[in-house]
Amino acid sequence: MRFLRSATVLMIAASMVCGHASAAQAQYPERPIRIILPFLAGSSSDNVVRMLGAKLTERLRQPVIVENRVGGSTIIGTDAVVRAAPDGYTIGFSNSSSHAISALMRAKPLFDPIKENAPIGIIGN
Repeated sequence: MRFLRSATVLMIAASMVCGHASAAQAQYPERPIRIILPFLAGSSSDNVVRMLGAKLTERLRQPVIVENRVGGSTIIGTDAVVRAAPDGYTIGFSNSSSHAISALMRAKPLFDPIKENAPIGIIGN
């Protein structure tokens, strides 16, 4: 449970930095946050992210919605994160299959996992 609490604090801090553009804006978050998960509902990743989402909802007092976007060997979900507005309201969950392996398996990847993503925390290893 301690590791989940540390991951939650790290994700909150990172998302606040990502979503904060100027002092004139409203307090972050002012609307629901979406976590896109490129894995099946009911998987171990899904269970961990849903527990994390519940804790973030409590602490941020905004809904944190976990959206499963499966298919294409995690490319569909990961691509949705890459194409989302960089405002701190869409967070992606990934692992080695959704970044390193998917990028290496395609002759022309749809996205660059290094240039088009910014890690905000580690949930487990």
